[in-house]
Amino acid sequence: MGRLLAVAGHVVSQRWNRFLAEKFNLTQAGMVTLMTLDKAGSLPHREVAQRCFVRPATLTGIIDTLERDGLVERQRDDNDRRSVRLAITPAGRERVAGISALIRSGRPLTSVDADPEKAAVIREFLLEVIGSGEEPRMTEPTDETGGPRC
Repeated sequence: MGRLLAVAGHVVSQRWNRFLAEKFNLTQAGMVTLMTLDKAGSLPHREVAQRCFVRPATLTGIIDTLERDGLVERQRDDNDRRSVRLAITPAGRERVAGISALIRSGRPLTSVDADPEKAAVIREFLLEVIGSGEEPRMTEPTDETGGPRC
């Protein structure tokens, strides 16, 4: 089950990244950065990096691309010229609005999650996997009586 979950996560991630690139001309990192700036407003570079869980040096390349595409702008801090603040542009807000509308649409990914009963079971499973906070551990398979399976 764990291996299937890992493979499914990898496949979904690849498909999502391809979709973001084709439909929105964004990477996952670019999307997260835009959504962070859309929600929080203008922020220092270092704070955006922290909120996006990337290093400041990594964020520089992401911002270069977003700025080139007219989605964010760098602004010098009037109080500290060494400090750079990042701000989303109106074009960036439009891009976020399109992605947000898609996410909120609730469009099913598969026929399984189109079925509310099956979707509820999958959702419960995924939330437990995500929220358990424990290292994976192996459990011994049991038979119908609850005893060890031989």
